[in-house]
Amino acid sequence: MSLSGSDFELVRRVVYDTSGIVLDPGKEYLVESRLQPLCRHENVPSIPRLVQKLREPGAQPLVTRLVDAMTTNETSFFRDVEPFEALRRHVLPALIEARRATRQLNIWYAASSTGQEPYSVSMMLDAEFPQLRGWIVNQLATDISPTVLERARAGRYSQLEVNRGLPAKYLVHYFTKVGNDWRLKDNIRKMVRFEELNLIKAWPLLPAMDIVMLRNVMIYFDTEAKKRVLSGARRVLRPDGYLFLGGAETPMNLDDSFDRQPYPRAGCYTVKATTLA
Repeated sequence: MSLSGSDFELVRRVVYDTSGIVLDPGKEYLVESRLQPLCRHENVPSIPRLVQKLREPGAQPLVTRLVDAMTTNETSFFRDVEPFEALRRHVLPALIEARRATRQLNIWYAASSTGQEPYSVSMMLDAEFPQLRGWIVNQLATDISPTVLERARAGRYSQLEVNRGLPAKYLVHYFTKVGNDWRLKDNIRKMVRFEELNLIKAWPLLPAMDIVMLRNVMIYFDTEAKKRVLSGARRVLRPDGYLFLGGAETPMNLDDSFDRQPYPRAGCYTVKATTLA
């Protein structure tokens, strides 16, 4: 049985209230396609019965799994290329020079999905910035989905996943073949700490960050949620820190506290000096 209008509205409201993800009218087919596997997992005979269970007391664990099912976890190694080039050529050299006294860097990946983004940066740090080996480099990767975080911690990827954007030299140097999959070596996996965090809820206390990677997540939020997330990112950034957004994302008309940096297609921003004054 397909999703009724009232059931779709309930799913929309639950997903939005929990995660900030907007499911516009017209996405009924998408919702149905993602609810069907959840029905099988919950041993529920139909989508209407699954939605009914959302109305029952004690439904919070199901709500968590529902949001998990609705979350888009599209990612790849070195996704979009240009942000990583900006990191390698401009951002990291500038921060290394600025942090010579403290010898510490803090990096936050705010929507890390299955881990390809933080692991991409970790491999780049290890391969191209040997001067950081005596530094404290704290890398925090967060996501709303416990399922993808479990996968990220394992650091195990299919052949298709490593074929998407991962340079061959990194595959050879940093991965071990395990059956049909590839697993990151421990020294890279240990460079990143993965934790659950919901961007539209109250954030835990975070250290001041030198880099915030907030890429390809705000496209799922409405205007007010985008404003709140950008404001939070601004507060957690160091005065000379860097914010990275996805290619289809911008703080324009949302938060005028950021200046775009002149790195082509990198989506890199810093906090305006006037905001810091």
